[in-house]
Amino acid sequence: MTIWLTHFIEQFGYLAILLLITVENIFPPIPSEAVLTLAGFLVTKTKLTAAGVILASTLGSLIGAIILFAVSRFLTLARLEKLLETKFFKVLGFKNTDAQKAIAWFDKHGTGSILYGRCIPVVRSLISIPAGIAHVSWPKFLTLTAFGSLIWNSILILLGLYTGKKWQIIVKIFDDFTIVILVLIILAVLYFGYKWYKNRIKSK
Repeated sequence: MTIWLTHFIEQFGYLAILLLITVENIFPPIPSEAVLTLAGFLVTKTKLTAAGVILASTLGSLIGAIILFAVSRFLTLARLEKLLETKFFKVLGFKNTDAQKAIAWFDKHGTGSILYGRCIPVVRSLISIPAGIAHVSWPKFLTLTAFGSLIWNSILILLGLYTGKKWQIIVKIFDDFTIVILVLIILAVLYFGYKWYKNRIKSK
């Protein structure tokens, strides 16, 4: 995969980086850690510049995030409430009013998570979905996404530039970090799911 990525970026330059990061933000077959650190390394041996790579990757991140955000906005409050009224969700203890509560919580506390969520593996791609469902305003979403993506992309590209031929060490470190994040997410979901279900039982 490394050879293919190298040839693709060397042949199409900034366009390749933009396309790879756009796709990675929607459906991550190739993690951004690999693309960005490799691109940072290639700055040392091609005509690519660090500033150009950062700009192209951030634009790609923004395009991918916009697609997910736009699609998620079709999940209106009415559609969510209708979904929660189905037998499956009723058996789990959900109520149609939970949709409004969830959106209100994200509006009040969660918009900042768009910014720092863009700097966390796994979460960075998914954060656009709750933002879209909560109908965060376009200016706020675009600003936080662009700034968060700029931070994440710059760090990885500069690390690749700094480590040079040893850029794959950075990918390995982030792979291990991603596993830790996944485990923490699963544990958090299980914990809060248990607390939520326990509170529902008590309320009944």
